[in-house]
Amino acid sequence: MFLELTVSVIGGIWKPTILVNLLMGRKRFMELNRLMPDATHRVLTLQLRELEADGLITRHVFPEVPPRVEYEATPLARSLVPILGSLRDWGDRYREEQQKLPELDPHCPADEAPVSAGRRAAAAR
Repeated sequence: MFLELTVSVIGGIWKPTILVNLLMGRKRFMELNRLMPDATHRVLTLQLRELEADGLITRHVFPEVPPRVEYEATPLARSLVPILGSLRDWGDRYREEQQKLPELDPHCPADEAPVSAGRRAAAAR
């Protein structure tokens, strides 16, 4: 139950990356977008809202024209530093293992070709 709760809060294609970027300091939306160019504005907005609702980030709105908004990691988000570091380390090891796998033969029938989880994930994108 607790694992599912944790994954529901920090899971998502961009949430860990958003958190890591905000743990390094306050950022405006466009700064985050530049740091994650593959994230669409819509997805970035949704994931920022979810992280704010879950108490992991705060949104600071400054009364200026045009409005200025900055996002910042909360102390609760700071408690995730060891977890995010472990996820990064695991990803590095996983990538190394995937690079050791032999390349697939394009002439091999698909039902006979060995497919790793990483290649399945990449093929699904």
